[in-house]
Amino acid sequence: MGQVIEFPRRTPSDDAPAREPLWRDAVGEVLRTERRTQDRTLADVAREAGVSTQYLSEVERGRKEPSSEVLGAVTGALGLRLVDLTARVTRRLAAGQVTGPVCLAA
Repeated sequence: MGQVIEFPRRTPSDDAPAREPLWRDAVGEVLRTERRTQDRTLADVAREAGVSTQYLSEVERGRKEPSSEVLGAVTGALGLRLVDLTARVTRRLAAGQVTGPVCLAA
């Protein structure tokens, strides 16, 4: 009979792919931070943006991946532009300030 060969065991190494936060988590954190800074409720911002309170809550928690139209409506309701949101998300990601699940970088 032939020789049994074990599968190689995976060990952490410098070659392992980096773990990156999910974009939707970063967006949600920025939106929630801005809403709270303005001392506004989910219902208030959702109503002005034309989305449901439940949906906005899920966006803020990183559970939903909103369309650009929804992001535009929510940022507009908060008095921001999409470029403001993008800049804030970029700064948070670069500073490693995003919590939540991570994905494997390609």
